[in-house]
Amino acid sequence: MSLAVTSERRAGKAGALFLVVGLAGFITTLDNTVVTVALPSIQRDFGARLAALEWVATGYILTFAGLMLAGGRLADVYGHRRVLLAGLAMFTGASLGAGLAGSVQLLVAARLAQGAGAAMILPATLAVLAGRQERQRSMGVAVWMASGAGALALGPVVGGYLSQYAHWSWVFLLNVPVGAVVIALAWAGVPSGARGGRSLDVPGVLASVVFLAAGTFALIHGGEYGWTSPAVVAALVVCLGGGAVFVVVERRAADPMVALGLFAARSFTGGVIAQVLWGLGVNGVFFYTALFLQGVLRFGPVESGMAFVPLALLVVLVTPLAPMVARRLGAGHTVAAGLTLVAGGMVVAAFLEAGDGWEWLLPAVCAIGVGSALTMPLGSAVLGAVPESRAGVAGGVFSVSREISGLFGIGAIGVIVHAAGSFAAGYAAGLLVAAGLVLVGALVSLVTLP
Repeated sequence: MSLAVTSERRAGKAGALFLVVGLAGFITTLDNTVVTVALPSIQRDFGARLAALEWVATGYILTFAGLMLAGGRLADVYGHRRVLLAGLAMFTGASLGAGLAGSVQLLVAARLAQGAGAAMILPATLAVLAGRQERQRSMGVAVWMASGAGALALGPVVGGYLSQYAHWSWVFLLNVPVGAVVIALAWAGVPSGARGGRSLDVPGVLASVVFLAAGTFALIHGGEYGWTSPAVVAALVVCLGGGAVFVVVERRAADPMVALGLFAARSFTGGVIAQVLWGLGVNGVFFYTALFLQGVLRFGPVESGMAFVPLALLVVLVTPLAPMVARRLGAGHTVAAGLTLVAGGMVVAAFLEAGDGWEWLLPAVCAIGVGSALTMPLGSAVLGAVPESRAGVAGGVFSVSREISGLFGIGAIGVIVHAAGSFAAGYAAGLLVAAGLVLVGALVSLVTLP
């Protein structure tokens, strides 16, 4: 009887933990996209200039990606649960500030603070999962990935609905009750854990922030301002300098933030590389897909938006099944199969022409959705390859590789698109290059993952 009660309690705690992981992943990912549709309403209310609106949209991404490694290190030093709660409190408070902002300057400041909170939430969430048994860790990562996919798909829909039928401030105020619920669930359902007993490595933290923030700024604004513009060139120089300082500092530190020994684990390095290659291909192409659907295939705006819904639904539905597939086939074979499906969907989409409709687009979209869901074991493999005391930084490395690779993919595929004679030809060439990158990721997964 006592064994049954204990098992029930563990199942209940695991359920609460998965709910925290899912909701935390959902609200932090949602804020990547939810604001874009609300920008015209914000501009009308504040009379804001375009430059200020760009900071409303990108300020969140800048601090989110720039502080991710630092957030992971804080989680390892001060405790995963403690930093998770602090990040949730900062994100929720900043969301309230954004919703009540009386000027565009205050709104930008709140968006920067939101990103800083999210940079603590995401690595800490993954670090909490790292201490679970392999099956629970896999299921937790599956919930995290599925919630992120759902948020990406729903972001523009939620933002558009609230802006049209309520007020743009609700795009941010909606986070407040959800954030309060997640804080209560995390307080009750996430184990407190022990502090890592490590030093903060302040020089490493500062160097990582400079390196990632400058690199993120360059990737966000390179295509807009031009890669040779003074601001972007300065950001690239600062990024390279910060990266060099970071490597030197970490090699000399007694207790480095990102120990080079982490990369000696084949599953960790292979998982991160495969994640980067997937992000380069998929995110780089999707940025231009809406333009292709409307400009070449002559889809309407609503029909174009609907094209992404099957992909998101398949990711949400198939991702929870990925751990079972991985237990039968192994993580390496599962991820390789998923990435091959993604590449196949891109190749099919590359041969779409004016006049083609859903009969060709839908199979491509479905292949990419199912394939992306099968890449779920990447996260579990990366977390399982490192000791729990390093899980925060490992989660930070994995998360920031996803964010940075997406931004870099947009810029890299954009170069191919703009260099071609026509948009349609450039888009097709970009798809084929992206498919090649994803296939390389499949090979890496096959060789490095267990």
